[in-house]
Amino acid sequence: MKSIFDTVSKDCSRIITQTYSTSFSMATKMLSSTIRQDIYNIYGFVRLADEIVDSFHDYDKEALFVQFEADLEAALQNKISLNPILNSFQETYHTYGLEKDMVDAFMSSMRQDLHKTVYHTEEEYKNYIYGSADVVGLMCLKVFVNGDTQQYNTLKQTAMALGSAFQKVNFLRDLKADHDQLNRTYFPNTDLDNLDERSKQAIIDDIENDFSEGLKGIKQLPLEAKFGVFMAYRYYNQLLKKLKTTPALEIKSTRIRVPDYKKVELLTRSYVKYQLNLL
Repeated sequence: MKSIFDTVSKDCSRIITQTYSTSFSMATKMLSSTIRQDIYNIYGFVRLADEIVDSFHDYDKEALFVQFEADLEAALQNKISLNPILNSFQETYHTYGLEKDMVDAFMSSMRQDLHKTVYHTEEEYKNYIYGSADVVGLMCLKVFVNGDTQQYNTLKQTAMALGSAFQKVNFLRDLKADHDQLNRTYFPNTDLDNLDERSKQAIIDDIENDFSEGLKGIKQLPLEAKFGVFMAYRYYNQLLKKLKTTPALEIKSTRIRVPDYKKVELLTRSYVKYQLNLL
């Protein structure tokens, strides 16, 4: 029975989310059960693509990516895939009418990570973030508003801003790994070999502007999604605060993280704000 395979596929997407990102998994658990699985399905898809270009160094990453891309196209067309992650993603894709342009933009940014190492201009930087993060936010927004086109259009820009903020925080947090291990430089016009406080602050100011815009949208989300997304916002904002107080040279030499006890504290405080309608 295909229903059994579909259940196993969804379990795989959930396990990938919980294994690869404890923070995102914690936030996803705060979503309504009516939409939680679909966010797992989206995360599983984007995580798998990202792992191909970032982690599988002992293999032909380009060949793996080309195969993954072909399997993705077949899954979306045939509404089934023997790859359980793609099988669960295609179900969410069709259920909520995700736009193919979003998927194509995401895959285009992932493909750049196979070869492109330096982003020289603001246009290159913004195009990469749009594909790697903004469209993921839009996919999730489609789920959050449950097909309400008017609400989707109203919140579209704020969802993109929040996706950008999350991605830029990741870039700043992972500066050492991206630069030293993957030889990538995402921030344009920034000398990462000699990152100074002024350059760091310019990056943080940009992220804070994105967060400010994103929070406006969070406040307007349906109840099914609001607390979970707010929890993700709170976690990433806390991470940004740590990066803000960390000397620029130290950011370049270590990976900043939020301790587990702090995540629990954030969860508790966020829940209180949510219950008191203080968002």
